[in-house]
Amino acid sequence: MTPFAHAGVEARFANYPHPARRQLMALRELIFRTAADTEGVGEIEETLKWGEPAYVSRSKAGSTVRLDWKPNDPGHCAMYFNCQTTLVDTFRTLFPQEFRFEGNRALLLPVQGRMPQDALALCIAASLTYHLQKRRARAAPQAAAKKKASAPKR
Repeated sequence: MTPFAHAGVEARFANYPHPARRQLMALRELIFRTAADTEGVGEIEETLKWGEPAYVSRSKAGSTVRLDWKPNDPGHCAMYFNCQTTLVDTFRTLFPQEFRFEGNRALLLPVQGRMPQDALALCIAASLTYHLQKRRARAAPQAAAKKKASAPKR
């Protein structure tokens, strides 16, 4: 288990009811494991944003992933993504059966039972590398044009 680096995050987790805390801790570990296995992410910063545990790459490679549980939906915990991105729309297209969605900002996950680990890892990696992927996508056409311009004429 990854130790807490932020006392406020640890206190937040301590305040969740046990079943929700268990799932949220599993999601937290999946975030750290996925970050370690994903090229370009680097070190993860764990903090609170809007009072919710939040995870972002210190290298600014991606967008923040937040976790929370709300008493008004006690059967689910949520993994939140920046609503100004296309992330949740992409996840909805890729994984329509694996998740419940909350608008363009969250995946809703059951507090009880198994979660789709592989699909979640892909979603986490996509968020933690969101800016990096956008930079690479912008650079690809320029690199292709440069390569074409430098190619010998026949």
